[in-house]
Amino acid sequence: MKSKVVRLDKVSVIIPVYNTEEYIEECIKSVMEQTYQNIEMIVVNDGSHHTCTKLLENLSSNYHNMKLFHFNARRGVGAARNFGVEQASGEFVYFLDSDDYLEPHILEKLNQNIKNHDIIKGRTYSTNFSKSFAILFNGLTQVKTYEDNRFKLLKNNSAANYLIRKRFITENNLRFSEDVDIYADLQFILPAFIYNEQIPYVKDAIYFKRKRNDPISNPALSQYDDLKKINDFLFMYNYLKDNIHDEEANLFLDQHLLNFYRKDVVKYFKKNKKKPELLRDLKKSLQRISPEVIKAYDLFLKIEIRPLIKGNVQKYKRVMKRHNFLRELRKGLKTKRKFYIFLYRHVFLKLPIKKDVVFFESFLGKNYSDSPKYIYEYMLENNMNYKYVWCFDEERKLPGTAKTVKRFSLRYFYHLARAKYWISNSRLPRYLDKREENIYLQTWHGTPLKQLVFDMDDVYSANPNYKRHFYEQSRRWDYLSSPNQYSSDIFRRAFKFDKKFIEAGYPRNDILYNKNTEQDINTIKEEIGVPLDKKVVLYAPTWRDDEFYSRGKYKFTLQLNLEKMKEELGDDYIVLLRMHYFIASQMDISEFEGFAYDFSNYDDIAELYLVSDILITDYSSVFFDYANLKRPILYYTYDLEKYRDTLRGFYIDIETEVPGPLLRSTDEVIDAIKNINDIRDRYQGRYEAFYNRFCHWDDGKATKKTIEQVFGNENNP
Repeated sequence: MKSKVVRLDKVSVIIPVYNTEEYIEECIKSVMEQTYQNIEMIVVNDGSHHTCTKLLENLSSNYHNMKLFHFNARRGVGAARNFGVEQASGEFVYFLDSDDYLEPHILEKLNQNIKNHDIIKGRTYSTNFSKSFAILFNGLTQVKTYEDNRFKLLKNNSAANYLIRKRFITENNLRFSEDVDIYADLQFILPAFIYNEQIPYVKDAIYFKRKRNDPISNPALSQYDDLKKINDFLFMYNYLKDNIHDEEANLFLDQHLLNFYRKDVVKYFKKNKKKPELLRDLKKSLQRISPEVIKAYDLFLKIEIRPLIKGNVQKYKRVMKRHNFLRELRKGLKTKRKFYIFLYRHVFLKLPIKKDVVFFESFLGKNYSDSPKYIYEYMLENNMNYKYVWCFDEERKLPGTAKTVKRFSLRYFYHLARAKYWISNSRLPRYLDKREENIYLQTWHGTPLKQLVFDMDDVYSANPNYKRHFYEQSRRWDYLSSPNQYSSDIFRRAFKFDKKFIEAGYPRNDILYNKNTEQDINTIKEEIGVPLDKKVVLYAPTWRDDEFYSRGKYKFTLQLNLEKMKEELGDDYIVLLRMHYFIASQMDISEFEGFAYDFSNYDDIAELYLVSDILITDYSSVFFDYANLKRPILYYTYDLEKYRDTLRGFYIDIETEVPGPLLRSTDEVIDAIKNINDIRDRYQGRYEAFYNRFCHWDDGKATKKTIEQVFGNENNP
């Protein structure tokens, strides 16, 4: 008896592409790895640039079932999908965005469960990363059928992750809008829901929706600016109200508009002027909402939109202004910090700015250190006629006349709002609005080895919005310190910084030239309590982006075997440990007293450089600064491949350009220290080249040059 042959209906997977070369290969690969095999890919290149187009052509030559079509110019995702449907030869159509990817069983599960329906939906799972991961479910495939509540499935406005019969699309002339970029799917998917009283939903048919981590350089449609989103949404709302007469669909549209208004329109008007044309379109749309729908919403919203519905634009503006203030106040009353932020924005920023006040912060208030410290002390020593405020996590005593404030205290927000000058080596919080007359010097905190911000692909840190937040924070910088031309080139690109560079070296490195004497070094050793008769090894590793407990709370495991080092080196050496400020205060080395000293919380690493005979680091930028001393540097790179190839990537070839050996174990570190003179001789040529490239701007006068550019030559503000 012959076995029955199961016929697999062809699925046409339609993928519009516009400049997504970072993601498209992973996207197409996820289609090729589907367990359901009767697939054709319709890839529509929507006028992408050369790099993306060339990649698509290469991929097309590798996959026999990939059909590639090109638009000469960009026509939008709606046009690309409409064209894809016209080219599709499958019984089913499936829409996939080119920056997303699929779980391997998704098309099989959707096909198995569509049965007599015309449309079936899978689950969308948001992710920040390129690589998929397993999502486990108990038992059999879970299918739920939506009927009266089916419009709930439309909450993401997208036609992606629906398996739809091609015949159904053709018979009902379903098309995507070609008049808008965002929300074009609503013109297609809303009628599809009207024509289907039942829509099955497969919970474990997983579609990975990538949340792009770079909404600045190449945003997804959902990351377009707010005004574009509002205009496109209002256009689609009015178009659908004109052309759809289904009661349930109109109820969905009206609720959708009111929810969109509360989330997107209100947020936009808080930050931007109320444009007359936008108010006109918004009024037209709000006037079309059923009064019965409005009744179901809260009184606050009704009071706000009522003037605009009645055509009284000026009253609407007044009500909106009052309501936005009340929204801010309500938010501010939730916690003490939020109340201080409310006062900062609505009270302190309205006070006159103090032109003679300079506000300093170093490493998020953790230290009195780095370039801000040296700028402050230079200004003191030269009797510059300014008043100074420093912020710290804990109470501190400083030289000179500076006021100190606790970070995020009420005094912190008050003084920051009033000070004309802000000087910091790390990013200030995004919510700290800056006045036009403020001058913000960002001194930064190192020469980059690891890829930064917009040079990174995936972001593995605890904050998936890292790039967007960094961009918003760095727009406030007026000046940016740079230690060398190499750094300037990277900062300009990776930070998208186009204002004033101070190309004079780092003020924090002046001490390496001005106090590199035996007397000064011994004085520091006595002050910090380390022996004068032993050589000093400084171990200063960086943090790992993927090792964290939660946002802003990083962890670190010490990989050096201190017990073995003490046994082999303890007669001649001591070790100073200096962890990154993200991971300081997480070690207990009490058993190595007299050999290992924890200076993670010591304010000024430059003083630790001076007292050290050898530096051990990994991928921290400390070695660029330490090279100013021309002393030996060892690189303990036990996780080189992971750090270089997965987490960050490097700007230079660490295996051929750094001025010291790469070591993988404690034994290798010990051997290198015992033979440090041989290593010094072996790396002398590379060291000279490294010094000439990265240290040539530092000359002990960076602080003076920086102050002259920011404050001018006048001592009086």
